[in-house]
Amino acid sequence: MSINQRLKDLGIQLPDAVAAVANYVPTHLSPDGTLHVSGQIAFVDGALADRGTLGNSISVEDAYQSARTCAINVLAQVSAALGGDMDRIVSCRKLTVFVAATPDFEEHPMVANGASDLIVEVLGETGRHSRSAVGVSSLPFNAPVEVEALFEVNPAS
Repeated sequence: MSINQRLKDLGIQLPDAVAAVANYVPTHLSPDGTLHVSGQIAFVDGALADRGTLGNSISVEDAYQSARTCAINVLAQVSAALGGDMDRIVSCRKLTVFVAATPDFEEHPMVANGASDLIVEVLGETGRHSRSAVGVSSLPFNAPVEVEALFEVNPAS
């Protein structure tokens, strides 16, 4: 089954890839098929889905959903970089999930699971990846979660 069909079956419509908000590019595709995706936050229809800090103003459950939305936005960037041909994905190599949290917050992996679960739901075994869940004091726009990714893709023919 194609990845685009799997997205459709899951009821996930990829949004348009969001343009970079500063002096960087959203993706970088190397000739060898390494695709780096810059950090994505949980924008939905141009607005941030949630704002706040774990351990203070946002729940683990809400941040899990934000991480899922970040992963959807990662896939939107992948789709844009690959001209919509998601079946060029060989594997998701790594996710790095940044969690804005208070110093005493300890449930970073539970939040990061939102992104990991979404990637595996969409890509199946191809989506199994290594991961880091990193606590930080703040993220852009007061986002609770940011996700960056590394994929291996078939180089363009």
